[in-house]
Amino acid sequence: MAKYDYDLFVIGAGSGGVRAARLAAMSGARVAVAEEHRVGGTCVIRGCVPKKFMVYASEFAHHFKTAKSYGWTVEGARFDWTHFLEEKDKEIARLSGIYVRNLQNAGAELAHGKARLTDAHTVEVDKVGTKTADKILIATGGRPWMPKGLPGGEFAITSNEAFHLTELPTRIVIAGGGYIAVEFAGIFNGMGVDVTLVHRGPNVLRGFDDDVRSHVTEEMEKRGIRVILGTQHARIEKTETGLVSHFTDGHHCESDVVMFSLGREPYVEGLGLETAGVTLTDKGAVAVDAYSRTNVENIWAVGDVTDRINLTPVAIREGQAFAETVFYDRPTSFDHEMVASAVFSQPPIGSVGMTEADARKQYGKVDIYLARLKPMKYAFGGDERSLLKLVVDAATERVLGCHVVGPDAPEMIQMAAIAIKMGVTKTQWDSTCAVHPTLAEELVTMREKYTPLGLGQVA
Repeated sequence: MAKYDYDLFVIGAGSGGVRAARLAAMSGARVAVAEEHRVGGTCVIRGCVPKKFMVYASEFAHHFKTAKSYGWTVEGARFDWTHFLEEKDKEIARLSGIYVRNLQNAGAELAHGKARLTDAHTVEVDKVGTKTADKILIATGGRPWMPKGLPGGEFAITSNEAFHLTELPTRIVIAGGGYIAVEFAGIFNGMGVDVTLVHRGPNVLRGFDDDVRSHVTEEMEKRGIRVILGTQHARIEKTETGLVSHFTDGHHCESDVVMFSLGREPYVEGLGLETAGVTLTDKGAVAVDAYSRTNVENIWAVGDVTDRINLTPVAIREGQAFAETVFYDRPTSFDHEMVASAVFSQPPIGSVGMTEADARKQYGKVDIYLARLKPMKYAFGGDERSLLKLVVDAATERVLGCHVVGPDAPEMIQMAAIAIKMGVTKTQWDSTCAVHPTLAEELVTMREKYTPLGLGQVA
């Protein structure tokens, strides 16, 4: 008779947990997954997927302006927020259902309820009961961080609630400078909302290349987004006409909605990790080794709850590596180096590899190739500019980083990431024939090194 109810119990049915559970179940293992919300996790339910739909919806306002410059008549266009929400929710329900079916088809059992560990092999699930498992995987992801003790903070929402606003606000204040804040600023601006973005730092998008950060800020402001830097909320006051955000620099701003987008934190609350003896990092994430194993021999963790690289594709690859290692006897660790990322700001960003600042710290002398130009699409109207930048090790010519701001940048960066991951040199990069006429061709035609005294290539 089996010693445990399951060979594997997964807590969390997001992208990482579902991938791990499916692969483990397909090996013949007895697998169960517990999810306290909807199957699909942050990405499918309240993150990447619905956010991308919102980006698509909001971009049409800009497209209409461009269309007019090409001779199209577009008067009378208007946006129906309620219709959009209905269509978005139908698609999210469909995708969540696919996740459920995939789990079930693989042979995994699904338990709906909050799960917590009572010891290293026992899981208690609300409304389900107690189950035991030989191995346990924590894949609970993260959640929006909210400041504690801020006067009036209870009036603010997070990105979670932004997906379900019953009415589109006329004015919104977004606090934060990360990619979620920047993306939602573009979304609401495109939908006709008066947007103010407030960030305590000197520029948005900390961790991205400095040229990218300043360029995106300029482009956001061109589209009418008010960007206020170097300050943050001191308190929020509710009045008869809206919410008044009072900032630490003495200024204030009234809006209908205040949205906090101040980062995310690993979701470890109430999981019983301390009872099972699982160690957390100083930042509250589950501490794991290169194979996603915790300090407890039979417990692993993948995805945002480990706070390594908080991206959906990374969680999926970590979940797959876990299953390969534990259930297929193929020890596999995911390589977290040179992971490409995209910011669906407006204009969007694609980035892979090192920033100029980081490359200089590690390699000393680096060569920079940079171009700022007007995309061909806006030749008849508009003043949007794109930015393309390569960071190259001067000693070896190896391309260390590629950064693009402009139309289709996220699509471009996927292909660039392959070459950079393989260690491509600038000479090899330049040997690739350009595809004309495209924005991407600029990546392989930049020959002139950028210097602080010059402006790079300008078109």
